[in-house]
Amino acid sequence: MRVWKQWTDECRTTRKSGSGPRNVTSARDDRHLVRMARTDRTASSRQLAALWSIATGVSLCASSIRRRLLQCGLRARTPLYRIPLTHDHRRLRLQWANQHRDWRADWQHVVFSDESRFNLWYHDGRIRVRRYAGERHLPECIIERHSGRTPGVMVWGAIAYHRRSQLLRIVGNLNSNRYIREVLQPEAVPFLQSLPGAVFQQDNARPHTARIVKSFFAAQQVQLLPWPACSPDMSPIEHVWDVIGRRLARDPRPVASADELWVVPKPIAQIHLQRVFLKDCSTIFQKADSKAHSSMWEYSD
Repeated sequence: MRVWKQWTDECRTTRKSGSGPRNVTSARDDRHLVRMARTDRTASSRQLAALWSIATGVSLCASSIRRRLLQCGLRARTPLYRIPLTHDHRRLRLQWANQHRDWRADWQHVVFSDESRFNLWYHDGRIRVRRYAGERHLPECIIERHSGRTPGVMVWGAIAYHRRSQLLRIVGNLNSNRYIREVLQPEAVPFLQSLPGAVFQQDNARPHTARIVKSFFAAQQVQLLPWPACSPDMSPIEHVWDVIGRRLARDPRPVASADELWVVPKPIAQIHLQRVFLKDCSTIFQKADSKAHSSMWEYSD
């Protein structure tokens, strides 16, 4: 009724300018607050409120800080975790990018491989629980954090533009002998032989680069794609691991053991892999080139 009366009397439905409570900060204060938040990107709203009080002598609550920053477009988000690259890492990435800058159609012949671990309790570190005040210690509002290594499943897989390998489970630590006996001989080499002109990519983990493994590749006439160290961000298969991890996290069935986790269906359509190839392989040298000039790269496991 109020809106209708306002429309019939004043031909508008919006509030008059200046109505409602006034902001406790001016536009100049907001710019100062934004500069403070951008100076220390990890500072919480409470920390910013304390810094504001010291700088101006005026108290401002954390909720007001959050509202002002949101209005200015600064929203708290999950940070991008990275690990440092040495000078040699950056140099080798740039060298690799220059060597493969014009590699276009050849990417469809590359078989990308990798190992990944999926934990029994998968989450992204930002789980929230919905509860009322005073329910903090209810069992259903508590997430258990294990101090030891979280149980999980280690897997190996490989993807190509037209096909993908079987997903192999790896129990225990993987050394060079097991890598040959349990991965390369039964799965990787037959998979490569089924793809004419296939080029095999693997990272520089110790089991992959041991002398016995190099001799095995030479005997099997496997063509290898040289790969710069500390560069999993350049491999399309990392996106496959991310998709599998997210699907496992969304699976409603309770999983109590690593064996149960292994049998959870993890299908990925080949058309999805082809999209990954088209997107990632068209920019793979750009990743190597751009991040070769940076001291950090995104880390994902």
